[in-house]
Amino acid sequence: MLVPAPLMVDELVWKVRKGKLVTVGQLRAHLAARFDADSTCPMTMGIFLGIVAQAEEEDKQEGKNRIAPCWRVIKEDDSMNLKFPGGVEAQSSRLESEEHRIPAHKGKNRLKFKVLKKPWSIYDNVRHTIKQRT
Repeated sequence: MLVPAPLMVDELVWKVRKGKLVTVGQLRAHLAARFDADSTCPMTMGIFLGIVAQAEEEDKQEGKNRIAPCWRVIKEDDSMNLKFPGGVEAQSSRLESEEHRIPAHKGKNRLKFKVLKKPWSIYDNVRHTIKQRT
């Protein structure tokens, strides 16, 4: 199992292009394939993704133009990350500005939203690389 470094997670987040989405699982799969590991630790991935998101928020508050696009990272069930700075409201606002459709989720948790645009791998060859190794 690969235990990623925070800079590995940061590097991947920076590669998610405008209009694209990626799930946390896709990021984990990419890192595992890149380092020839069977998997990537979900706990450290979540912690470091949170650190990257917080740094992105600090950069935004400092007025920096280029910030890590953490809002393009969604959960496996296509929902947004409640723990990102600003919560799902901030993430949904940024995704909507990139023309993603986000209807409110009908259920107990009204702050949970689903992204209707299907997640897209940031790398076209991630699945190809993983299939070659199996």
